[in-house]
Amino acid sequence: MKHVLLLGAGLVSRPLVRYLLDHDIHVKIATRTVSKADRLIDGHPNGSTQAWVIDDMATLEKMIQQADLAISLLPAAYHVKVAELCVKHKKQMVTTSYVSPEMKALDGKAKAAGVVCLNEIGVDPGIDHMSAMRIIHDVQKKGGKVTSFRSYCGGLPAPEANDNPLGYKFSWSPRAVLLAGRNDGRYLKDGQEVYVPGPDLFTHHWPMQVGNLPKLEAYTNRNSLPYIELYRLQGIKTMFRGTLRYPTWCDTVKKWADLGLLTLEEQDFKGMTYGDMIRKLASGKPGSDLKQDLARFWKTDVKDVAISKLEWLGVLSNTPLPFEKGTVLDAMSHIMNEKMPYKPGERDMIILYHEFEAEYPDRHGSGHPERSEGSVRKEVITSTLIDYGIPGGDSSMARTVSLPAAIGARLILEGKIKAKGVHIPVSPDIYNPVLDELARLNIEFKEETYPI
Repeated sequence: MKHVLLLGAGLVSRPLVRYLLDHDIHVKIATRTVSKADRLIDGHPNGSTQAWVIDDMATLEKMIQQADLAISLLPAAYHVKVAELCVKHKKQMVTTSYVSPEMKALDGKAKAAGVVCLNEIGVDPGIDHMSAMRIIHDVQKKGGKVTSFRSYCGGLPAPEANDNPLGYKFSWSPRAVLLAGRNDGRYLKDGQEVYVPGPDLFTHHWPMQVGNLPKLEAYTNRNSLPYIELYRLQGIKTMFRGTLRYPTWCDTVKKWADLGLLTLEEQDFKGMTYGDMIRKLASGKPGSDLKQDLARFWKTDVKDVAISKLEWLGVLSNTPLPFEKGTVLDAMSHIMNEKMPYKPGERDMIILYHEFEAEYPDRHGSGHPERSEGSVRKEVITSTLIDYGIPGGDSSMARTVSLPAAIGARLILEGKIKAKGVHIPVSPDIYNPVLDELARLNIEFKEETYPI
C-alpha cells in the first residue's frame, strides 16, 4: 500500500482524503488540530492522524521519510521547505498553489533526485490550466493558432444562496480573498500591454455574462503575461485572466482599500473596538458619527451602500477587536469569516469560463462565398464549467481544489505520471487523465464553437 502524507486539514481537504482512502492509499494527516483530521479520516482503516505544528521541522522530515508522497495544503510560504525535504529524501510532492521562484529553482535538484513536485493542480490554478491546454493543443493539432485567450474564474454562492449585501460567502480563507485585492494586474489586449496597479485594481472592472447565471462582474487576476510563454502562445494578441464576482463587489472593495481596510502594517489594537478602528482610519474625532465620518472620507452620502455594507458586517459597532496587536486586514478577515459563512444546506458555486479565438488556414475556402483559396478561417471556442456544492456534503470549492490534487497524487503513485522536476499540469500526459477522471466525478466542461 502506498503512503501519502497530507499536511493540513482545512476547508478543502475532505474530498481529497476520501478519494485517496477509497483508492486503497494510506493517508496520514498531520495538522495542529488533530480533531479536524480525525473527522476527515472518520475511522477509515487506511487513515491515520498526527498532531503537528508547522514549525516542527524535525517531525516534518521524519514524516516525509516515512511517506511515498507528500501533499501540502499549508500556507504557500511553507511549500518550498516541504519540497526541499521531499527532494532530499526522494519523495514525490503535490500542491495546489502557484509555483514561486524558490520552488522553480528546485527543478534541477528534483530531476536529479528522480521526483516530481507537481504544483498548481487545484482549480485556479489547476483545472484552468488543464482545460485551456487541451483546447490549445487541439487547435494546434488541426493546424490552427490561438490569437486570443480570455479566462475567468470565480468561487461564489449559488444564486439562491446569494442573500447577503456583499454577494459573497467563504468556502476558503477570507484572508486570502482580501490579500488578492492588493495585487497588481497585467494583461495583453489587442497587442497592447495593460497594467493595473494594485490601488486601482477594483476601478478596472466590467459586466460579464456566463450562461444563464445572473449578471456578474469581472476584473483582472494578477499578471496574465507569463501565461503566453507557459501556454506557448507566442504572437497571441490578447491574453487575459480574470476573477468573477457578483455586481458591486469591486466598487465596495475599492472603497475599503481607499479607507485602509486592506493594510498589513501591524498596529496596537489594545482596548479598541471595530468602530474605533474605522473612526481612526476615517480620521474621525472621538465619539463622532461613523457614518458621517465615512461619508466625508469617501465624499459620498451617509446612505451610500458601501456604508450600509460595513454596518451590516458589524465593523461600525462596539465589538472588541479580536487581538491586541495585528493588522487591519486580519481584523476584517476575522469578522468576515464569522459573518459570511455558508449556512447548512447552502450551495456554493465554481465558475470557470474560457473564450478562445483561433485561426486556421482555409486552403479551399471551405465553400464560403467570401473566402478564396489561401484565406484564413476564424472561430470562437468557449469552454464553461459551472459546478455546484452538494447540500449537506462537500462544497464545490473543496471538490474542485482538492480532487485534481488527489487524482494527480494517485496517478504519480501508480506510475502514470512520469514527469520529474518541478511541473504544473500543462502537458497531455498529466492533464488528459486528470480531466477524464474529473469528468467521471461530474466536474466537466461544456465546449461550444462558433465561426467568425
